[in-house]
Amino acid sequence: MRRALILALALSACGGPPATPEPDAPVIRNILFITADDLGLQLSSYGETRIQTPHLDRLAEQGVRFEVAYTAQASCSPSRSAMFTGRYVHATGQYGLTNTGYGLHEDLQDKTIPALLKPLGYRTGIIGKLHVNPDESFPFDMRHTNYSKAREPEWVAERAREFFTESADAPFFLMVNYSDPHVFRRPPPRQDERYFPPQVAGYPADPIEPSEETLFSFQGVDTPEQRDRTGNYLNAVKRLDDGVGLLLAELDATGRADETIVVFVSDHGPPFARGKTTTYEPGLRIPYIVRWPGVSRAGAVSEAMVSTVDVLPTTFDAIGVEPPAGVHGRSLRPVLESADAPWRDYLVGEFHYHGSRPFYPRRAIRDERYQLIWNARAGEEKPATGIDGDKALAVSREARYDGTPVREAFETFADPPRFELYDTHADPDGLKNLAGNPEVAQVEQRLKDALAEWQERTDDPFRDKEFIDEMAAAGTPAMKEN
Repeated sequence: MRRALILALALSACGGPPATPEPDAPVIRNILFITADDLGLQLSSYGETRIQTPHLDRLAEQGVRFEVAYTAQASCSPSRSAMFTGRYVHATGQYGLTNTGYGLHEDLQDKTIPALLKPLGYRTGIIGKLHVNPDESFPFDMRHTNYSKAREPEWVAERAREFFTESADAPFFLMVNYSDPHVFRRPPPRQDERYFPPQVAGYPADPIEPSEETLFSFQGVDTPEQRDRTGNYLNAVKRLDDGVGLLLAELDATGRADETIVVFVSDHGPPFARGKTTTYEPGLRIPYIVRWPGVSRAGAVSEAMVSTVDVLPTTFDAIGVEPPAGVHGRSLRPVLESADAPWRDYLVGEFHYHGSRPFYPRRAIRDERYQLIWNARAGEEKPATGIDGDKALAVSREARYDGTPVREAFETFADPPRFELYDTHADPDGLKNLAGNPEVAQVEQRLKDALAEWQERTDDPFRDKEFIDEMAAAGTPAMKEN
């Protein structure tokens, strides 16, 4: 009963879409930045039908939902480094997870969102994981970084209430990082096993049953284990949604929601083969919702292609603060205000490291329809194919998948050619590589040229083969220490 009452209050607190902004729009003083861990487009506002996510749907009804959004890199630490700095990962220095020894370049260590806001009188807080180095680059006044507890909706809401209460009338930046729907690790001696429990702390109240219907089309394989993993992954998404509902209810209770910009993103796509740690669409594409009172168009769905490097300039624009020089992202204000605002023609994502091996730098660039992937070390190295215990590659090699698009896609995933090209309209799961096909040769060349221009403009050191070879030979900082 208590859980049902809390969630009912959360939904009612969200209310309906705000009225059309008046000329005297509210002054935005605060930033609430919400991230999910390993969430793809599995929200009902993005077309998911197997589960419902009413709280995030309501946030989308109140703000703008971006249909095509990329994370900077489909790996946690690199992805978050781009959010904190407004720069692509090739410029942050956080090429892999923190345990690889990488961290922000020295000249960026005082240019993270909390470091820039503290001197301006902002109270800063974080709930959930940080996972970017070095720690001193993030001067948070409140820290609750217990990763396990950040799966519990009520615990997160209580920590947020604490932060809002202690912030009083001070402007604030609060980053809430839910641990869902990231995979769990079993306790010793089975710590190498990964799984998704159907419930945590009683959430979701009504978990769905894994079945053939819960499988992911971008994989196309079917086993009892895969049904269980995908079904309970979706339950983790339901739990995340419950948490966001409680969090937004706490914000509403402060009376400060109208002076707070709310940004919701994921760090990257699902922890399944051909998703997380790749540059395929299921790895890079994320949900991205912005509610900017007085600016965002209630219930709008934008076709503008946006990136997590846009978080810093957008939130700083909202509170009237100039971003530091050299950021790659852009304020989303124009596309939040108008569907017709000019915007970028191409969207780019990257990859370098996840753990310490292998080193497999890649770039992906897309336009409104096609995605091109450049695998910089094709023929020299192969990418990692196992992520969080997922066995889909091995399943795809069973005899029943001989001669199928699933087998072809997974073999390309396991040993990619230098270039891959996908038609995201005709083939949204990216199963058929069109690179080298004469019928799309002009598209392929245009995207190659656009990628080269982007690398030049953003000073991407990985456009230099010598730089790549030097990094490959050196290994990660953590490897050098050992």
